[in-house]
Amino acid sequence: MIRTALCYGDSNTHGTMPLATLGEMRRHPPADRWPDRMAAALAPGWSVIAEGHPGRTTLHDDPVEGVHRNGLAILPAILESHRPLDLVILKLGTNDLKPRFAVGATDIALSVERLIRTIRATPAGPGGAAPAVMLIAPPPILEAGVLADIFAGGAAKSRDLGARLAEVAARQSVPFVDAGAIIAVSPLDGIHYDAPAHHALGDAVAAALRRASARPGEGGRIHLPTLRPTHIHLSPERSRAPNLEPLSPAA
Repeated sequence: MIRTALCYGDSNTHGTMPLATLGEMRRHPPADRWPDRMAAALAPGWSVIAEGHPGRTTLHDDPVEGVHRNGLAILPAILESHRPLDLVILKLGTNDLKPRFAVGATDIALSVERLIRTIRATPAGPGGAAPAVMLIAPPPILEAGVLADIFAGGAAKSRDLGARLAEVAARQSVPFVDAGAIIAVSPLDGIHYDAPAHHALGDAVAAALRRASARPGEGGRIHLPTLRPTHIHLSPERSRAPNLEPLSPAA
């Protein structure tokens, strides 16, 4: 049986390349985007849908880039269009760090938690049940390059975001991967990932799913134990994914 996973994220799920100038629209080729890398590692057992929108927030209408960047508003339509989904992998929060939204790490994490509740309230999974959810915390950002002013003040908040999202994962009993333990953002713009980072993240998430030993649950849902990536220091190339330890489900 082939299972389907939807990766719901922002420009780093889309595959946007680090920016040297504002307005660039360069995108990594498919093999260098983390969802496609994950799909290759999981084939043929999983079908992976990459749903990444540059600028996507958790639940904010963007007064500069447009209300269509609101991740909560568009989420029900995305889930309906791709159902049935066995798993939704959430990786959002970076764009919420922009000062225009005036929210801290705790509020961003609570916004992600609302997305989890929204997914669980939909019949977008097999047999009309809700899909399972996995949560990925984005790595801390840098205030660098052409995006430094747009993300002014965001670096400090981003360093606390992983811990706040880990708390959400524990409350909601969903698998959690801390991308900040696996990859780092490019110093060119402080937000986006280079190809080796995409490779490492895709490999790590694939390993998390393989080790989860998902089993059918009530209503066709799958249940994945919480996973934590080993905290390691990576070389500048960041080309190797760490080993992942399966943990018991969070209480």
